[in-house]
Amino acid sequence: MAFQGSLKELPLPDIIQLVSVSGKTGKFTLSQESMTGYIYLKNGQMIHATVVDLIGEEAIYALAIWNHGEFQFSPGEEAPQQTITKSNTNLLMEAARRLDEWRVLSKKIPSVDLVPSLVPRQNRHEQITLNPQEWLVITQIDTRRSIADIGKALRMSGFDVAKLLYGLITSELVDLKKKLEPAGGGTAAGDGDSGRLIALADQIRVIADKYIGESGAKTVEKHYQLAVDSIRAGKGDAGIRTMIAEFEKATSLLRGLAMSEQLRVEISRLQS
Repeated sequence: MAFQGSLKELPLPDIIQLVSVSGKTGKFTLSQESMTGYIYLKNGQMIHATVVDLIGEEAIYALAIWNHGEFQFSPGEEAPQQTITKSNTNLLMEAARRLDEWRVLSKKIPSVDLVPSLVPRQNRHEQITLNPQEWLVITQIDTRRSIADIGKALRMSGFDVAKLLYGLITSELVDLKKKLEPAGGGTAAGDGDSGRLIALADQIRVIADKYIGESGAKTVEKHYQLAVDSIRAGKGDAGIRTMIAEFEKATSLLRGLAMSEQLRVEISRLQS
């Protein structure tokens, strides 16, 4: 029987504890506004999770700080892959630590959907010192990308980007604004469908990283981002197909036809 409810009433760590003690196998589907996340359990143990572009442990930690939204547990659904090896206890302890941090961060950064922008420094001449990670985040600020978008570009979680921005916001170097909706309001695809396709793109990227390797990391990131953009523009299926074709081509060029065929077979299992 399905188990469902509100994240506002029952936080994710409590939900996981309830299901894991009974040794259940199945899938949690969590939804918050336009985002959808998935957590798979096997005999009560979390073995795979995904939300937007995060997979595995980082997806668990990102989902754990959701303070509203809905959840549903579907028993019996098997995970497409295993991306988590830590015990539930270790995962939930780290999730609790990050949740405590988020309570502090959220006083200045209420949502990772907000867009950071640089604050003009007229008539201010004091020296500014930034560490390399802060500089990396600063270079991604363009008045259009949200904190979550910057995290995707840097392959970081929105939580980690928020931690880096917190000091910059406190120092009045960065300000936050709401993200502008695309003309016409929203995406052409439904939110649930977009979430499903982005989750699929995430899994395909993991496979591509494995087969293509470090030498093709930039190619993988480029075509993954193009696919995500297509999904958000309502052209998800076409974006997924193009991404897969480019990954097969890159694998063939860098690793040979045999490896390209293995990649194709592994991806096809995800889609079956």
